[in-house]
Amino acid sequence: MAEDFAKAVEDGLHLAKRVYLGKDRAAMEAPKPPPPPVQALSDWYLPSAPMVYAVISDPRMVDNPDMPSYQPHVHGRYDPPALIPLQMNGVDLEVDCYGDTAFVQVSGKWRVHCVMGSRSCDCRIAFPMGNQGSILGVEVDLPGKSYSTELIGVEESKVVEKSARPQDGGFLEPHIFTLTIPQVDGGTNIGIKLRWSQKLLYNEGEFSLTVPFIFPEYVTPAVKKISKKEKIELNVNSGVAAGILCKATSHPLKETKRQAEKFSFLYEAEVLTWSNTDFSFSYSVSSSNIFGGVLLQSPPSYDRDQRDMFCVYLLPGSQKSRKVFKKEVIFVVDISDSMQGKPLEATKTAISSALSKLGPEDSFNIIAFGGETFLFSTAMELASEEAIERATTWLSAKSTMSGGTNMSAPLEKALEMLSNTIGSVPMIFLITDGAVEDERNICDQMKKPLANEGSLSPRIHTFGIGSFCNHYFLRMLAMIGRGDFDAAHDLGLIEVQMQKLFSKALSTVLVDITVDAFNDNELIEVYSSCIPDLSFESPLTICGRYQGSFPETLKANGILGDMSNFVMDLKVVRTKDIPLDRVLARQQIDLLTAQAWFSENKQLEQKVARVSVETCNISEYTRMVLLEKNKSDKANESSGAPKRVLLPSLSVGFGDLIATAENIRPGAVEQKLPSAAEAFVKATSDCCGQMCQHCCCMCCIQCCSKMNDQCAILLTQIFTALAIIGCLECCTLCCCGQNGQ
Repeated sequence: MAEDFAKAVEDGLHLAKRVYLGKDRAAMEAPKPPPPPVQALSDWYLPSAPMVYAVISDPRMVDNPDMPSYQPHVHGRYDPPALIPLQMNGVDLEVDCYGDTAFVQVSGKWRVHCVMGSRSCDCRIAFPMGNQGSILGVEVDLPGKSYSTELIGVEESKVVEKSARPQDGGFLEPHIFTLTIPQVDGGTNIGIKLRWSQKLLYNEGEFSLTVPFIFPEYVTPAVKKISKKEKIELNVNSGVAAGILCKATSHPLKETKRQAEKFSFLYEAEVLTWSNTDFSFSYSVSSSNIFGGVLLQSPPSYDRDQRDMFCVYLLPGSQKSRKVFKKEVIFVVDISDSMQGKPLEATKTAISSALSKLGPEDSFNIIAFGGETFLFSTAMELASEEAIERATTWLSAKSTMSGGTNMSAPLEKALEMLSNTIGSVPMIFLITDGAVEDERNICDQMKKPLANEGSLSPRIHTFGIGSFCNHYFLRMLAMIGRGDFDAAHDLGLIEVQMQKLFSKALSTVLVDITVDAFNDNELIEVYSSCIPDLSFESPLTICGRYQGSFPETLKANGILGDMSNFVMDLKVVRTKDIPLDRVLARQQIDLLTAQAWFSENKQLEQKVARVSVETCNISEYTRMVLLEKNKSDKANESSGAPKRVLLPSLSVGFGDLIATAENIRPGAVEQKLPSAAEAFVKATSDCCGQMCQHCCCMCCIQCCSKMNDQCAILLTQIFTALAIIGCLECCTLCCCGQNGQ
């Protein structure tokens, strides 16, 4: 899909040369550098900042709406349509950061500068999101109408009469969202607001944010006199009262406010060309030791759950010299046939890299599985250079195997091998691209031994590749095992994402974390059934709801890398400046969805749907619709409801057992069979006969006493196509003497 999009943009840029933009253009336009040889076409033409494109099927409509010019006649149409990037007349970026979560809003103005004033075209919005980006909403303002997105429950979506085509909305890639606005007149100015959330990265006590903000030169308006104003507003509320230090920034921000844990920055300028670098910003929290706190907040008025919210946060500090745990690690790797190629090769590379980071006191093993189970070693191996080299060679020699996927046996074997661990943290890394039928049973099987192990029970970290695996099973399994879950939808990101998971888990600094107030307190609901460990590479947040009064102080307990006990008092603060319902919504939805899947609990599903709708975060139990409102209806106080169009599903789903059984590879695009109409046109295009006009369907006929082989083949194709359409019965064959043909 991304390659098709990139090709359409390339076609659009060629087509845009037909538009005469005036004498200023030559002075405005810088030479466009050629794509680097290592960069794929799809990467070069995919959006690196919010973009809007004119969707052009008929090239005859392409012209300057203000200065029509002579255009040479063109024949044919673009199928799929070409995408001409629209010129942008202004852009505002507003970022609100709360802890490790950022809410981003981009407001911009674009103009349909490439379509005749007498014609109209669809306009496609496409924008990339940053780290773990989650779409929140789109608003579009036109002279006569407006559009906006909203989420509705799955049941409600069944009564929406109109559905959008797959290309009219959804994810082009996991981090790029697209939406098509129908029939916008040439010359129209379009106002657009885009909203999403994303996560800040954390490293050695420093939070960093990167927002995609690189605009290609061809979206700069041609006319010099047009004011080009670029504005960036950044607001940060760290939630930490002191010790905040601002670090690097990509744009010349000016500090406008600072108050304890809160500070604001502003950048505003008239520019010649739009931003050619991503917006980035970082700040540090000056503490070398583990620290944390508790935030409380009353729910907003629209929230149907009127219990108060809480968020416990722990930060690992910046003291990297702190002792980490001795580890016993087992990699459980899916080598079923669907992992062939990039998925397995990237997995092998990531595991080899992780093995090289183990210390000489650590031990490891590798278990490969498909229909059968294969062990690198019958016992745990110390992570010596010689053992790691043997393991790397063994893993490199492993190829994919046909047959089923038995996930239960290797996991049970891994637990058995780690059952007598003393003085170290046992870890299991499960890597798979498929779904299996006994997933709930596997979770149940893992629960019992993990609960019986007591202190330092095996941690289970899971990694999903592609969309055929059940992400919620993997998340639930990680939750049960106090581990982490991550996934890569894009095959090109498998190695990077997997190494992040390995690195985070192997940098654990505090385990077996408990909070005293949570013990057997029925008035406090914690969304995660087990509290995961604290890693040096990531803060930890524990969220939930409570009734009645909350304790004034909490104690967090755990075990440090030197096996000593850790106890810390957590200060409780009631905050009004941090929208906890929005900050915690994505985590809450993901955790509760995993629990709803595991327990098959309809009430939990309804709860997820409610939180999804209230906070505008997509979920498995909601669908996004596009609302169209006519401004004249509002002016006339019309009671007509806005038109609703159901967009394609945006959720990842619960895995695909059929695709797994058939060993379909992640990212494989199923070859589309031609539609009936396409088959018919293809068949008739080469036919040597004439077209019958006696019915609603054109029929290829041969009005002679003989029919050659080519005609017979073509007629077979035609009738097959007509049978698919369902109109064969109305088609009359006008041939004489060709009975039975």
